[in-house]
Amino acid sequence: MFVHAGKGSGRRRSSDYDPETALDRLLRSRGTDGVVIGQLGQSLDGRIATPTGASKYINGHEALCHLHRIRANVDAVIVGVGTAVADDPQLTTRHVEGANPVRVVIDPAGRMPRDLAMLRDGAAPVLVVTTADRPVPEGAEAVRLACDGEGRIHPGRIVAVLRQRGLGRLLVEGGAETLARFIDAGELDELHLMVAPIVLGSGKTGLNLNPIAGLDQALRPLVRTMRFKDGDMLCMCDMRRPIAA
Repeated sequence: MFVHAGKGSGRRRSSDYDPETALDRLLRSRGTDGVVIGQLGQSLDGRIATPTGASKYINGHEALCHLHRIRANVDAVIVGVGTAVADDPQLTTRHVEGANPVRVVIDPAGRMPRDLAMLRDGAAPVLVVTTADRPVPEGAEAVRLACDGEGRIHPGRIVAVLRQRGLGRLLVEGGAETLARFIDAGELDELHLMVAPIVLGSGKTGLNLNPIAGLDQALRPLVRTMRFKDGDMLCMCDMRRPIAA
């Protein structure tokens, strides 16, 4: 069922890696330093939505449960305001046991709607990371940070201010542009990439990072994989442990 690249191959190794055990090991290894985990679900050809924007159920139920398991083991889950507007996500742990994380929405331009479910459900606090002059909806607390020259808030500042609040274990859940900014900024410790056995052929792509000039600049994380019973493959990418080219 699982493919092993033999010992000494110098390449990524695929195995029947238990994601629950691996997640626990990752969190214990980081101790009080904190950890930033990213999550992205996509098709075999790297698409996260069709051209019309349809994206639900690309990945199966087991992948969803794994995502909720990550939520249950972190202090806060982070999304960009675009994801909040498009999906109205709850960001809870309803498919597994465990406490709901603090919900964090990055919204430098003050676009967050006032009728989102997370603002009314009382499941966990909601923090809105925004700038000094932007209002936040009732039901959320403002975390005010300065933008860079492009009108964005640097991921490193977000991680730092959340850790000052005791939120050291973070999940960057969406959308793809927010996740890409955390990767480009070097703020991601681990990426959990859910790959569904489906080819969309067109539509929105997942990770779109800053362009590189040569392959020597490519990211080469240590990757361990496992396949869920319903067909999805989980790639657990250790972004702090690159392998040799």
